[in-house]
Amino acid sequence: MSTTDFLHEARARGFIHQVTDEAALRAKLAGGGATAYVGFDCTADSLHVGHLLSIMLLRLFQKHGHRPIALIGGGTTKVGDPSGKDEARQLLTEQQIEANKAGIRRSFESFLDFHDGRALMLDNAAWLDELRYIPFLRDVGRHFSVNRMLTMDSVRLRLERDQPLSFLEFNYMLLQSYDFLELHRREDCILQMGGSDQWGNIVMGADLVRRMAGAEAFGLTTPLLTTASGAKMGKTAAGAVWLNPDRLPPYDYWQFWRNAEDADVGRFLALFTDLPMEDVARLSALRGAEINDAKKVLATEATALLHGRAAAEQAAETARRTFEEGVAADTLPTHVATLPANVVDLLAEAKLVASKGEARRLIAQNGVRLNDAPVNDPAAQVTSADLRDGAAKLSLGRKRHLLVKAG
Repeated sequence: MSTTDFLHEARARGFIHQVTDEAALRAKLAGGGATAYVGFDCTADSLHVGHLLSIMLLRLFQKHGHRPIALIGGGTTKVGDPSGKDEARQLLTEQQIEANKAGIRRSFESFLDFHDGRALMLDNAAWLDELRYIPFLRDVGRHFSVNRMLTMDSVRLRLERDQPLSFLEFNYMLLQSYDFLELHRREDCILQMGGSDQWGNIVMGADLVRRMAGAEAFGLTTPLLTTASGAKMGKTAAGAVWLNPDRLPPYDYWQFWRNAEDADVGRFLALFTDLPMEDVARLSALRGAEINDAKKVLATEATALLHGRAAAEQAAETARRTFEEGVAADTLPTHVATLPANVVDLLAEAKLVASKGEARRLIAQNGVRLNDAPVNDPAAQVTSADLRDGAAKLSLGRKRHLLVKAG
């Protein structure tokens, strides 16, 4: 496929929020296979659906003949990114960071082709851990204006809320910018991509490459992704939607996509599957009960990318047997409630448990499920976003179920 098609398809699918000098970037990409990167800090032992937009963008970049770099933040995790946070991230030990690095490496292998250097997975600890402080300040720090740094959202918003910002965190944008410079020097990387909250850091990095390497450098951000009801993408009543199967089984991952809101189906098909845009348009046009067919396609295609086609089809078949051949919905007990409603309260009110204490104990023992996804937080709620064909299913074990409807 032509290397010049990347920006066109990325925009058509909804990946692009902002680009620095798009015309110049388009011309640069037309010259042949280019290199771009996205950074991922090691704050957990798996990535989650909130990271998936950037991963799919790297995948699309590779599809169009370019080379993506998945940069693991073994170094920057030791500092903590203040972007979008009201308080400092908990500092992790070296051992925790190493364990997390091992876990998140697995998340990339399903989406990118690393054979023969077609994609790279690098760790910024390789250069950040070796930096000497005074030389770094003299060589790199002098290119950063504190006045400008204070205007960046990652800093400005924290200060406006009178939340403390440590000097450690204040250094984060220098280190992220230095990553771009180092990747340009090592791998001729010309483009940094990331979420919209990273725009300031990305622009600073591109500017550092121009100042210190005298080379063109570009930035591209993806939009902040929320569901149609305004919820943060990748967050459910059961917690984060993890990518690694030891954190979330393929069936539960399939169910997450199957439970997408009607208004999100077309957008999610474009962003999170490899389906051609003609198929996306056709499926997006389905209405009424037929939209459920589009949701099943979304769930199966998204799951196939992460877990493989066989696991995706097995999950689809398990869901079909459970919901289409299993216990008829009209035989299940129904509870009408004002949503959102706490899961513990619902189980107690519907007499599925003898007490709220029992409900909390079952949740702690992984014995409660919402639409077949495990509930692991006693504060979890059933919301209108969880309704599927007008009801959400709460389950205790495999045989006790409750349909929750909005009243």
